[in-house]
Amino acid sequence: MLSRTADHLYWMARYTERAENTARMLDVNWQMSLLPQPAALARDSWAAMLAISELTPQYLEGRESIDAREVLEFMVRDPANGSSIVSCLHRARENARAVRGSITTEVWETLNTTWLEVQRLIREQQHLRDPSQFFEWVKFRSHLSRGVTIGTMLRDEALHFARLGTFLERADNTARILDVKFYERGAPEAADAPYREFYRLTALLRSVSAFEIYRRVYRDVVTPGRVAELLILRDDMPRSLAASVCELQGNLEPVANHRSAETIRLAGRLHAELKYGRVDDILAQGLHAWLTEFLARINAIGDRVSRDFLLPLAA
Repeated sequence: MLSRTADHLYWMARYTERAENTARMLDVNWQMSLLPQPAALARDSWAAMLAISELTPQYLEGRESIDAREVLEFMVRDPANGSSIVSCLHRARENARAVRGSITTEVWETLNTTWLEVQRLIREQQHLRDPSQFFEWVKFRSHLSRGVTIGTMLRDEALHFARLGTFLERADNTARILDVKFYERGAPEAADAPYREFYRLTALLRSVSAFEIYRRVYRDVVTPGRVAELLILRDDMPRSLAASVCELQGNLEPVANHRSAETIRLAGRLHAELKYGRVDDILAQGLHAWLTEFLARINAIGDRVSRDFLLPLAA
């Protein structure tokens, strides 16, 4: 497969997944902001989200303070923010348009309709009138796109590169969502009021569609350690780090080339550490420190994927 085609397929899927994960991160912050709390605490939560997304400097260009409405506008529709939901859906559609011969009609129509529909919703200011409903719509369109891709595309290199984009992005974003909700108050055991700790953890679980799964797996009170275990080490939890890295490794091996052995080795090593890891060891190291290291490693693998498969060879 031409590296240019692989690149478009990879980023088509990655931008779709990024739009969904941005919606998930915004939704959990929005839900938490509805709880009775000091204004400073709510502002700190939005600030933590911008910081963990590495978007604080860009947000503060032309803005003097962090305000929930302004953050929503910036993260949902600001064209200057390449990670905003609208920017991601537009880029996903443009990458799909560039490789229409390598995807099915159903995949193209799904992404194109999503782009047309999100423009209408933004004009009607749905993201401000009912943020949660808008975020649910973004998640649904991502689910639909992913399902149509799996259900209609030939299981060849095109699908594998699309899946690589999906799971690299998911691993990165799940780690960031975990980090922002745990680290913004310093540690899972920080001295929150009990009800706030409960709602913070359940909001985190709901943000990655894991609340019902948590209840089924643990059948007990929601605790920080078990939440971390579920979202990091359980490979039967679809959006966990372990599940994402497992899928990443599984889609790397079928497209291996003469340059990718080290990339596959690094992905396999990370998968093994997650498969046989213990949450007690992670918490002893410090969750923020562990997640920071994980993000560095997953982004290094992403850089190697770009170098090994997506960028044309130098002349």
